[in-house]
Amino acid sequence: MQSPFFTRRVALRALPALLVPGIATAQAGDPSLAAADCVIPAKAGGGFDLTCTLARDALQAVRPSRPPLGQRYLPGGIGAVAFDRIATGQLGGAGTLVAFSSGSLLNLAQGRFGPHPPSAVRWIATLGTDYGVIAVHRDSPYKRLQDLVAALRQDPSRMTFGAGGTVGSQDWVKAALLVRAAGRDHKAMRFVSFEGGGDALGALQGKHVDVFPGDAAEALQAIAGGAAVRLLAVLSEARLGGALTGVPTAREQGVDIVWPTVRGLYLSANVPEASVRAWTAAFAEATAAPGYAALRERHSLYPFALTGAALDDYVQARIKTYQALADELGLRRWKP
Repeated sequence: MQSPFFTRRVALRALPALLVPGIATAQAGDPSLAAADCVIPAKAGGGFDLTCTLARDALQAVRPSRPPLGQRYLPGGIGAVAFDRIATGQLGGAGTLVAFSSGSLLNLAQGRFGPHPPSAVRWIATLGTDYGVIAVHRDSPYKRLQDLVAALRQDPSRMTFGAGGTVGSQDWVKAALLVRAAGRDHKAMRFVSFEGGGDALGALQGKHVDVFPGDAAEALQAIAGGAAVRLLAVLSEARLGGALTGVPTAREQGVDIVWPTVRGLYLSANVPEASVRAWTAAFAEATAAPGYAALRERHSLYPFALTGAALDDYVQARIKTYQALADELGLRRWKP
């Protein structure tokens, strides 16, 4: 016969799991309730950094008992190193999420992430969308986008663009489209590559480059930190609110360039399907929570939340669009 003392001791051991929501489930194998990391595939200060911070805060808001989502930096090729390591199994597991953006899909469309198809990872969730911006130093002689276009029309090599990524990256494409809008050959422009938007904005601050064709969220983050940056245009369909109130679109200034930058997370394709479902459900819950809109806005992102099959369809559609754009710009496409 079991002693009352033994029964009481077992009950006391089980008590913490009953008092703390989620612990029992996490122990049963739900990775979204256990310790996990978000990999930032660039240096600090850019959009990937912002994505992992938002993911951490959003999960914590709906599941306060879970350990905070850790953050790890893995720069290299603006996401190429991280994608390759996840796809080849050198990095991964159910507790490793990786930040991606529209720029990641553009690189995939060109085969710049190695011999890996989009199905080499599992696309978990998008957290929102950013928009491209054209920015200069606050002391720049270019006060409006038309001033910059006029200077490019005279000589596209007279100024230097600086942003994250190399030839073919999304920031390079924004610069190329701007030069083309000025009626000049985009191959004549000068472009300096940086390992992320944070480094590029630092170069703009130091006046080592003239123009930053980056993203709004990272530019606004730099401005909030005291950077002397002027936004000439936002690459959205219509004017945006929040911190971008008052910033004109490129379209209303006669330059037809629109560039949304979706931000989200992916996971290794080798994890169990149950883990994929758990993370998908966690972020579906987080992005649908009443306080998420305010949290997303604090990170200077706009609504765009997808998970599951809808996200898979979006990824495939964007990659086809980016492949056509790469061909139009004369970019070499490697086929996995």
